Amino acid sequence: MSRYLLGLPFVFVWLAISGSFTIANTLLGVVVAALSLGLIRAQLGDTETYWRRAPAILSLALLFLKELALSAWTVALLVVRPKIVLKPGIFAYPLRLTSDFEISLLANLITLTPGTLSVDVSKDRAVLYVHALDCSDVEATKRSIADGFERKIMEAFRK
Repeated sequence: MSRYLLGLPFVFVWLAISGSFTIANTLLGVVVAALSLGLIRAQLGDTETYWRRAPAILSLALLFLKELALSAWTVALLVVRPKIVLKPGIFAYPLRLTSDFEISLLANLITLTPGTLSVDVSKDRAVLYVHALDCSDVEATKRSIADGFERKIMEAFRK
């Protein structure tokens, strides 16, 4: 029973994002929820562990939404300026994350945030290469990733 309750928030989010509350779309939401939970089942462990981790996962999601809004605003301001002054570049970000799931999640969160793009991961999975629209302060960007997404991922998915 708890497995079904676990997927319920996913279905509600699906319905809210799609804006369609038809039976067909609800069934599609159930399928998407089942596939999503299937992809991360190893990271969740049993459902009791998931419910203990739910606040940390929610915190990560809220941080992503905040970063998404802030970076979208920043990129929009950069684009509408008459004289665009940027210093784009690629920097090496040292990873504290170790599992493929954690590294992939971090890389995707960075890529989904406007102005940044994950380019590659080193073969030893110790470094993530990130392209940034503005590399004028690389150390501040690295600190932001470490204190933000990376820390929240470790809180949410480490046992």
